[in-house]
Amino acid sequence: MDYKTSGVDIEAGNAFVNSIKDTVKSTHRSEVVGGFGGFNGMIRIPEGYKKPVLVSGADGVGTKLSIAQIWDKHYEVGIDLVAMCVNDVITCGAEPLYFLDYIATGKLDAKKLSEIVTGIAMGCTKSGCTLLGGETAEMPSMYDSMKYDLAGFCTGVVEEDDIIDGSNITKGDLIIGIESSGLHSNGFSLINDMLWRHKIAYLDMPELSTPTRIYVSVVKELINEVPILGMAHITGGGIVENLPRCIPDGLKANVNYDSWPLPDIFKKIMLAGEIPPEEMKRVFNLGIGYCIVIPKDAERDAHDTIDAFGYKSWTIGEVVL
Repeated sequence: MDYKTSGVDIEAGNAFVNSIKDTVKSTHRSEVVGGFGGFNGMIRIPEGYKKPVLVSGADGVGTKLSIAQIWDKHYEVGIDLVAMCVNDVITCGAEPLYFLDYIATGKLDAKKLSEIVTGIAMGCTKSGCTLLGGETAEMPSMYDSMKYDLAGFCTGVVEEDDIIDGSNITKGDLIIGIESSGLHSNGFSLINDMLWRHKIAYLDMPELSTPTRIYVSVVKELINEVPILGMAHITGGGIVENLPRCIPDGLKANVNYDSWPLPDIFKKIMLAGEIPPEEMKRVFNLGIGYCIVIPKDAERDAHDTIDAFGYKSWTIGEVVL
């Protein structure tokens, strides 16, 4: 008896790590110290920071993975994994610095896992952060041979005096919503249940696999161009649950849900699943993937900056008592 007969193929694991070496190195920033394949990853804090604060975030892709596995399309969820982490980290004004991934599977499938890592590398490239390391665990007693799970971890850096924490938000400030690319990576437990209950084929909704939009570049530019007071990444819980997280106590966000057009994919889901509008608001982003809070006099500059990146944006509400 040996490890391989127990379901863990050490040689295949080593071959996989070697196969992704160039993909991983392609994401490296100039601050990376050392090579690939050690016990850890090392990176310098970029020059120019006087009081650097490290900002960390961890997330996964959730049950969207079941759709990737049904369709045998895995590149997109690699992007999703990075997006879910970096979009959280930038809400305080931080610059994503490095990313770590964790892949757990029942059986190591090099082709499938290479697609995932290629997607992760693309997400890191779009975010300007280094894929510094990770772990691939083959666990046949925990996962079916066709199944896998993903987790991601991102660390960014921000100047302490420049942290955006919502503390300067006041009554009358405006809320700008930036369009999502679709469902992003939330609400898929409801979607999977809906498709099963109503006998709807996954292929009838190809939009389900669209990757989560990465907002790093547009947020960096917004920080340079307008006085941002607060930011929110709209994930599970929708605007209802996420926007209040950047609003100070004693104030609240008054959002007009008619101020932007509801994308077709959400109309399709609401109709097919007979889901009440209030439940849709509590589960999905409804077409708004990221929000910023700004003073009224910065409204035009904010929209112009977002428009330059090819994204649509709307003034979706204001801060009230």
